[in-house]
Amino acid sequence: MIAASLLKKYPIISDQVDERELGVVLAELENLLQTGTPGSIVEFGCYTGSTSLFIARLLTSYNSISAYHVFDSFMGLPAKTSQDSSAAGEQFKAGELFATKKQFITNFKKAGLPLPIIHKGWFSEVPASDIPSEIMFAFLDGDYYQSINDSFRLITPNLAKNFIIIVDDYTSAALPGAAKATDEWVSRHACKIRTQASLAIIQVR
Repeated sequence: MIAASLLKKYPIISDQVDERELGVVLAELENLLQTGTPGSIVEFGCYTGSTSLFIARLLTSYNSISAYHVFDSFMGLPAKTSQDSSAAGEQFKAGELFATKKQFITNFKKAGLPLPIIHKGWFSEVPASDIPSEIMFAFLDGDYYQSINDSFRLITPNLAKNFIIIVDDYTSAALPGAAKATDEWVSRHACKIRTQASLAIIQVR
């Protein structure tokens, strides 16, 4: 698998990304690329681009023509709601995990990789016209209930016939909102869900 070789070859540039979980994300995307599944890739919550760089490397390795879109406020975390309350997650506050769009672009330039299509803004304010028309792979890393909920709202009308959605922090006690939003969405759609590490992996039944 190319994904595994990429993880051995290149460093992970942020301590917010776990190697095992990154390996899962890449392996699931690689399965779609190997089968020639058509559609775009979207990432909601890209921070400094740690995961994004590896996704771009994988797409380049497969000479993929799939469009790759990333969405981020580039203003750090938003304020929590009651859905995100957890004694284990007191370190997560508004403005934490701040990274600029310039940092993201610089990391791609240093890596010599083509930039994805970048959308800056809170997920609640992203217009539907910014969402690609056929999404075959989505990585949702919004941390909080409303951010994950907004991500699902945006991608749902445009999901391809065969798709994979991965939600980060699904099993995290510190970020319970991610699981709440995910479970609500899965309950309304004919999908199957499984977990690996802290990730929820959602597919068509």
